[in-house]
Amino acid sequence: MIDHSFWFYGIAFFGIILARYFLVAGGTYWFFYSPFSQSLVNQSPQHLSPSWRSIQQDIKLSVFSAGVFALAGGLVLSAYSWGITRLYSNPQQYGLWYLAVSYGAVVVLQDAYFYFTHRLFHHPLLFRWLHQGHHRSRYPTPWTSFAFDPPEAIVQCVFLVGIVFVLPLHFITLIAVLTTMTVWAVLNHLGIDRLPLSFPHHWLGKWFIGPAHHSIHHLKYTVHYGLYFTFWDKVFGTQDPDYEQKLDERLMGKVGDHN
Repeated sequence: MIDHSFWFYGIAFFGIILARYFLVAGGTYWFFYSPFSQSLVNQSPQHLSPSWRSIQQDIKLSVFSAGVFALAGGLVLSAYSWGITRLYSNPQQYGLWYLAVSYGAVVVLQDAYFYFTHRLFHHPLLFRWLHQGHHRSRYPTPWTSFAFDPPEAIVQCVFLVGIVFVLPLHFITLIAVLTTMTVWAVLNHLGIDRLPLSFPHHWLGKWFIGPAHHSIHHLKYTVHYGLYFTFWDKVFGTQDPDYEQKLDERLMGKVGDHN
């Protein structure tokens, strides 16, 4: 790898992260909120579109978040060039099987880290300073996916930076984790019922967080803190007790409408 300065990496990552945000979040918003996609939307009283002012606020926060994550990326690559991380570039160093295992391990650890820090952000003494900006969008859109207050962005970066000093990770694994995080965040912020009711409300989908699950968090604040999986919400009693029942009832009602 060619060595560059910390600031070179930081500026490069800032451009890449912003481009990714506008491409993925913007493209997803255009698809699911355009007239073309209206046939996919399940109309309900909860189904509301946010204001342009709310979207502008999300974009503004996302630009700040891009800056924080860019600095974190610059730090990781600089540390790698100094030989002090556990990142590696030869996929055979730990075997191809380890790519999948390490990917799964990071996703599980990140989900746990996110759940507990997210609950902490909602403490009354911290919410205003760490997390209020993200919740200005009561009805989230893909633009909300990266809208973190700068202190919250820093906390999320602590995991991504710290993990490269703890676990041996191939660059492909790290990129896969970042891609998963981006795509999942965008999907989770689609808004209630932007996807057909059959997705992801089957038996397997109940273990994964989707747009309906996370939209309830934006409405109620006190439930649904996870990132990828509903596991921690179920273990610690922070899942809406009526969530699965309501999904089953609405899905059965939708099926009944077609009979």
